[in-house]
Formats: sequence, C-alpha cells, structure tokens
Amino acid sequence: MNAADVMVTNVITARSDASVQEIAQTLLANRISAVPVVNEAGNMVGIISEGDLIHRVEVGTERHPSWWLEFMAGKQVLAQELIKSHARRAADLMTRDVITVNADTPLSELASLLDKHRIKRVPVMDSGKIIGIVSRANLVQALINPRPEIASGKVEDSVLRGNILAQLRSEPWWPGGVDVIVHDGDVELWGIVESQVQKDAIRVALEVAPGVRTISNNLSVQQRVQHTL
Repeated sequence: MNAADVMVTNVITARSDASVQEIAQTLLANRISAVPVVNEAGNMVGIISEGDLIHRVEVGTERHPSWWLEFMAGKQVLAQELIKSHARRAADLMTRDVITVNADTPLSELASLLDKHRIKRVPVMDSGKIIGIVSRANLVQALINPRPEIASGKVEDSVLRGNILAQLRSEPWWPGGVDVIVHDGDVELWGIVESQVQKDAIRVALEVAPGVRTISNNLSVQQRVQHTL
C-alpha cells in the first residue's frame, strides 16, 4: 500500500497571513491537530501544529528558560522561542522545513519517516501542491482494510520448507539451530532458542507465510549463561 491508498484528500489549509487566533479556530473547528500553510499560489510554505500553539504569551504558557538553559541554548534558539510565543501571523509561527512524501511512497517508508522525525502527520505532494495528508491515525485505519492476502494454493512441502528457512535466515534475530519439519502444510518446530521473544517471533513469521496451515511450536528456551572469570 502507498500513501495514496490511505491519505485524506480534503486537506484544510491556512494562508501565511492568517492570525494565530484564526489558526487556532481552524484546528478546533475541523478537529485536526495541524494545518499546512500555503501562499497565494496555493503552494505549501510551512505547517503549524498544536505543539506550536501551546506555549503562548496570551495565556501565560510561554517558556521561561533558566539561566543555564540561556547559557547552553544560544541566542538563535532563544530568539526562536520568543517568536513561537509572541508571533501573530502564521508566516512567523510555522515550521518551514516540512517533511513531505509523494502519492506512491510506500507505507513502510512513510511510517519510518514519522518515527525518525517524531512527527504525527506528513503532507502528500504533487508538483508543489498538496494533494493529501497522512497521519498516524490513517496508518492505524489501514489495518481495518488491509491489503488482500496473496492467494496461495497447496505448496509442496519441500518448497514450503525452503521458503520458511530462507525467510527466517534473512532475519537478523534468527538464532539458527532450529529444525523445521513440514507435512501437508503442517509445520513442526524443534530446537533451542535464546529467548521467548525469539520463539514468538519465529511463530509469528510462520503464521503469515503462504502455504502454512498449522504450526506446532516445540522450541525450548534456553538462555545463554555468561561465564565470568
């Protein structure tokens, strides 16, 4: 699945000359947590989130840095903090360096971007224009209508066993030393692993493997003992 499959297309935007009060009203009225900011040509120039509005002088929630923070942060950071708490226009308050994706960006890459940059949503762009937006909630909603399962008929036991071992050996946590027995799609696992997590991970990996009917997980957990001199 790609961004186009889960994105919201009726994107609410704000003009760069909108006031802070107008931005707050837009967020509340539309029950959204962020709004892209566009210029007169409709091109995105930034984004404003609820996080940009919680430290404001109007309500007495602006930050008051301690002396050591003033010393460590530097003048640039402190100046930016004043802008965040006192700015009246979207152009001054918005985040300008916005992480964006294209409509064909895979969901796996999109999820990684959200995690890496610690953001909650990402605009979907086409030729400088916003065509959608994907939030963490949209990724959760995708679980309700997941991609169709790959149709799989009967898989020869030898082929299925080879596929299973190839998949497991490609995993960085694979402990090795596990015997996989396959008979008519029924899989038996024998051997020793280092933790319950490894045992569960092997089972989960097999549960989604095409051709597997049942799993008999007979793996034993035996943690390694570290000897000290």
